[in-house]
Amino acid sequence: MSIFKYSFNEFLQFGLKQAYASIFGGFLLLLILVTKYWYPFDMPRYDFLFIAAVTFQIVLLLFKLETLKEAGVILLFHLVATAMEIFKTSDAIGSWQYPENFNIGFGNYPLFAGFMYSAVGSYIARIWRIFNIRFDYYPDIRWTYLLAVLIYINFFTHHYFFDMRWVLIIFTCIIFMRTNFYFIVNKKTRKMPMILGFFLVSLFIWLAENVATYCRIWIYPNQLKEWHVVSSAKLTAWFLLMIVSYVLVSIVHKPQRITINE
Repeated sequence: MSIFKYSFNEFLQFGLKQAYASIFGGFLLLLILVTKYWYPFDMPRYDFLFIAAVTFQIVLLLFKLETLKEAGVILLFHLVATAMEIFKTSDAIGSWQYPENFNIGFGNYPLFAGFMYSAVGSYIARIWRIFNIRFDYYPDIRWTYLLAVLIYINFFTHHYFFDMRWVLIIFTCIIFMRTNFYFIVNKKTRKMPMILGFFLVSLFIWLAENVATYCRIWIYPNQLKEWHVVSSAKLTAWFLLMIVSYVLVSIVHKPQRITINE
């Protein structure tokens, strides 16, 4: 097989596996797009999205496309995100809002929205398993737990005190500075710097967020009258929140060190 043909086949497999790993998030995004232009049901759209997400999660478990341990960690991230969302969407804070009516939710927060965070955890859990991810120079696991806790606390406290996001991003870069993750698409082992991987996932989440806000699933204060592209500054928030999800998934998929020489 020529180098070009092998590279193309590997690239194709990489794309297909990425799509498979994103199945939960892709399902939600598809529903969001479809229901923006066609929604024939009487129940509130947010309630329908919640029921559809729960049903899809059950299907993933029944067909063993997701393990019970993975689902447990994803549920934990859902709960963690729900607490943050209730705070962020409260009348006192109002970081963003959900403009439509709903019955299933708390305060200003429709419960289905937690599944958008679950989609991130689902992707990370599945990609870890599908690509047989391993690491070199992985930091002490206790540092990663501390990082995740500090990031989560900052999502609340930055409204009242100094915003530590850039300090936390620097902290992230320091502890993962030497870390690479290794993955197998076909047969050959590839590697990528951990920080670059974090950034790329955050970038795709930000792109998905633009689709969601365009469909008015949630909106920021500057999008009340008309839609605008979500500020690129939100990338830092997604970068940090994605790390919280990653650390939670690492509880199930214990980070394994690479054992081969490239």
